[in-house]
Amino acid sequence: MKTSHAPSVVPTIAKKTGPSNGPELMRAATYAAIAVAALLLGIKTWAYFVTGSVALLASVADSALDLLASALNFIAIRIALKPADSDHRFGHSKAEPLSGLSQAAFIAGSAVLVMVEAATRFGNNSPIEASGFGIGVIVFATIVTLILVQFQKYVVRKTGSVAIGADSLHYTGDLFMNASVIMALILSYNFSVHWIDPLFGIGICLFLIYNAARIATHSVHLLMDRELPDKDREIIRAAVLNHPDVLSVHELRTRSSGLHQFIQMHIVLKREISFLEAHRISDSVEKAVKKDFPSADIIIHQDPEGLEHLVR
Repeated sequence: MKTSHAPSVVPTIAKKTGPSNGPELMRAATYAAIAVAALLLGIKTWAYFVTGSVALLASVADSALDLLASALNFIAIRIALKPADSDHRFGHSKAEPLSGLSQAAFIAGSAVLVMVEAATRFGNNSPIEASGFGIGVIVFATIVTLILVQFQKYVVRKTGSVAIGADSLHYTGDLFMNASVIMALILSYNFSVHWIDPLFGIGICLFLIYNAARIATHSVHLLMDRELPDKDREIIRAAVLNHPDVLSVHELRTRSSGLHQFIQMHIVLKREISFLEAHRISDSVEKAVKKDFPSADIIIHQDPEGLEHLVR
């Protein structure tokens, strides 16, 4: 005997509750990210040609990747928010981790190219020009990026979006990157420490590669249907076993597909209860689990006491 419900299309990750305006928030976050990335790419490119800083060049490359990543997220989220259909009965949510893998590849590749450029600058003692202008541009970029990151974090808290969370990681990294660029410009221009600029450029690139690896790892976990964290699984077990008519629970299987969660389990009930009573208990258990995972798709199978070992 089983109780099942159609997959929800409300965004949720772990115990995040997707609000009714969740899709609108997610789309707004992608629009904001694209606009900010385009703006920063333009002004940073201008600043690079004025200053000739390798650290600024690395920042330009990062902004170009941010623009590409945000554009990919825009497309991925549009696909992920499509409701389940006859060909995709579990929805389209895996478009998000696919986008994440693409972002990681572009980030790592571009970082390597900038590292090569930075390495050629170690023997170049040419001073950086217009350091003050470059610093002003980066300070402006930092303020704009900080505003965007705060908005993205708000959206992630409300929706649990994987793609926006990955995008926010890019821009959070930009905040640290901007601080590094400012330091490189100051030291190179004011103290004639010319090797510090390419050194910071390489350091920024290593940071980009590290972030790319994190994004790729998380995306692979989602694509491979990794179980929910142990803490969440324990919350599920506790909610199920709290029901007085449930003797035990086994075969608990969980996964997260983009914005959606899927929870399956077997519960053991007394042998003498009726089919109708077993169904009522399952509905009650489902409601208990949904208090912590309100948008999850839950499937419950009922086993009579004494026979549960047959399905293990």
